[in-house]
Amino acid sequence: MYCSTSYAELYYYKDASGNIYITNIPTNKPLWKNTKAKIPEKIFKKAGRLYGIDPALLKAMAKVESNFDPYAISPKGARGLMQLMPSTAKIYGVRNCFHTEENVKAAAAFLKDLLEEFENLELALAAYNAGPNKVKKFKKIPPYPETRRYVKKVLYFYSKYKK
Repeated sequence: MYCSTSYAELYYYKDASGNIYITNIPTNKPLWKNTKAKIPEKIFKKAGRLYGIDPALLKAMAKVESNFDPYAISPKGARGLMQLMPSTAKIYGVRNCFHTEENVKAAAAFLKDLLEEFENLELALAAYNAGPNKVKKFKKIPPYPETRRYVKKVLYFYSKYKK
């Protein structure tokens, strides 16, 4: 099974009669959401050692991708701490996108492949965000504001975490 959807945010609301309803449909009253997860540094170090990627870079990507939320799901379907798309997760053998160590390991492998392909950190980061085909098409960082912001933010946090 790839990228299981075993996580749901729960919300509640109270009707005029005082009845309480619990739902997965967002309301303004969250009942439960686990976004304060503490991610052990050793996960970034282990994946970094395995694929020759600076752990500070992986940590910077996790910060920008999900703000360290291992249960994050993007509107486009990217999942987990490093926001892997299901197709990418499948390629890198991920069984559960919400398993932090599995997610970081696959992201590190993917980033290593992108670095080897593009031979440039900024282009590899742009490919991680927008997809390798977009970077190949434009032969530079694609002109998408989201991708340009992504690359800048990752580089900012990378320099911060390296210190």
